[in-house]
Amino acid sequence: MISLFGNTIKAQQDKKFLALGDSYTIGESVAEAERWPNQLVAKLKLTAPRIIATTGWRTDNLKDAIEAANLKPEYDLVSLLIGVNNQYQGKSIEIYEREFEELLQTSIKLAKGKKKNVFVVSIPDYGYTPFGKAKQEKISEELDQYNAINKRIAAKYGVKYFNITEISRKGLEDVELVAGDGLHPSGKMYAQWVEVIHSGLKK
Repeated sequence: MISLFGNTIKAQQDKKFLALGDSYTIGESVAEAERWPNQLVAKLKLTAPRIIATTGWRTDNLKDAIEAANLKPEYDLVSLLIGVNNQYQGKSIEIYEREFEELLQTSIKLAKGKKKNVFVVSIPDYGYTPFGKAKQEKISEELDQYNAINKRIAAKYGVKYFNITEISRKGLEDVELVAGDGLHPSGKMYAQWVEVIHSGLKK
């Protein structure tokens, strides 16, 4: 028996986890079991997560996908990690701010209206990968701005926020933290994210 968001739950296996995002949530270039949502449910002893995420998605793509999925407000845990493709594609940061807030509002609704059962994960910094190394300074500066926005909005709604960005910034000093494509996190890095998230969820 473990405590999920402060509530003792006997039948963990009946609890539903919805993970919303992009390549970092679907686990581009790693095996399904190595995706961070899958590693997290293994720790929490939950059933397999429902993942709505695709490589390349921006906030607007995720909004459209959630609407198309016609989801019910039946989830006991909902995560939101989105924004890297807004930054990568040079989209307006003001649009990101508005759409991220809308996505967080939707996440809370899908979590049966319980903000305590929602959490936001910061955007990792791909400037610390072989792919992004040449433009690391620019990438890091812009992602810091994006993460300042999603952190502020999470705080506004009283939602848990997990900063995994600093872990991602070890990607050039530890090559095992980056997947074989030279861009996305490896299962090893995702495991480190999960340690942070799992510890935070127990508080």
